[in-house]
Amino acid sequence: MSEIPSDLYYTEEHEYLKATSEDGVYMVGITDYAQGELGDIVFLELPDGGSSFNQMDVFGTIEAVKAVSDLFCPLQGEIVAVNDELDDDPSLVNSDPYGAGWMIKLKLADPGEISSLLSAESYAAHIG
Repeated sequence: MSEIPSDLYYTEEHEYLKATSEDGVYMVGITDYAQGELGDIVFLELPDGGSSFNQMDVFGTIEAVKAVSDLFCPLQGEIVAVNDELDDDPSLVNSDPYGAGWMIKLKLADPGEISSLLSAESYAAHIG
């Protein structure tokens, strides 16, 4: 059974948003379910800080032993930080997807749009 924390927001493409201590800034990564489906993560291509993306734009790629997948920006915003630790240890996405395995910090253009994302209950229903 995949871990689905109740305090996060989710996309149908298996990204999550996790609030940070900074107003309007969220950590983005992939869910426990997604990392489990991908298998061992071996490489990530992430954007530079300062890059801006619209909702559902591809912001990077994640490479596992099984496949390469696109990473989708959950909401419109600007990248304010990138998790450089993943360069040296991409397996953090497997071992701690909601903690050390975060990928980017996104400052939302419109925090009100967060209501368009899935709740933990809706995401659980989505993955079955």
